[in-house]
Amino acid sequence: MRIRALVLAASGAVALTALAVPAAQAAPVGPAVTFSGLKVNSGKNIVVGPATTVTVTATYTVTKPASLDPNTIASMPVLYRGATLNDDSEGLAGDDVATCTKSSSTVLKCTAKIQFRPKSSDVDIDLTNADAGSWKLGAFAANAAGGVTYQGDLGTTKLLRGATLTADATPEPVKKGKTLTVTGKLARANWDTNKYAGYGTQSVKLQFKKKGATAYTTVKTIKTTSTGTLKTTVTASADGYYRYAFAGTSTTAPVNSAADYVDVQ
Repeated sequence: MRIRALVLAASGAVALTALAVPAAQAAPVGPAVTFSGLKVNSGKNIVVGPATTVTVTATYTVTKPASLDPNTIASMPVLYRGATLNDDSEGLAGDDVATCTKSSSTVLKCTAKIQFRPKSSDVDIDLTNADAGSWKLGAFAANAAGGVTYQGDLGTTKLLRGATLTADATPEPVKKGKTLTVTGKLARANWDTNKYAGYGTQSVKLQFKKKGATAYTTVKTIKTTSTGTLKTTVTASADGYYRYAFAGTSTTAPVNSAADYVDVQ
């Protein structure tokens, strides 16, 4: 969910709404809290395909005055871009405020869910291709008076477009010393069209694992065509498995193709 200012409803029930304060009126004071230990998706990259919502867990600690009733505040982790986290930040947040448990009179341990939607019925929360890449991490807390406390620079994460990769070695079986042709295709999620699309001019490794071996070795590195297709040749030398491997980019997740076993006779 894209964020602006969000507040806790005066009734004490959780209600997230846009905060609009008249220019002549001072903004309400936010709760006196600080955030620490924020982890989103256990510190791993967030990878989203073309159409299915991905939900990740965020955990963090809230430190507060002993006199501040935890029931009078609500908090949320956010992903944001820009120099600082504030009312006007470009950001992504979950559907609901965090669930927090009291660890001591001054410490709350909090857990929240963040949804990433490449396709939904609400264009305001759809991911677009421009959202792929690095994000800063922050959090906010709101009170019933409409005061909001923001804290940024709590870490970083990467939101990446999911990728697919195939490999097919022919002919099978093949005589030793003959030529094998290995074809494939690299595609990545397009959040603007909600489909996978070929990923052009990307470096991809052709790898081989001899039968009985435990690890792949790189045979060569080639580039995809403008439509994401791959094609190269190798000399058949021994029974084993061929695959393509893509290391990923700043906006796209790494991926390995399924292995294709070749019987060399």
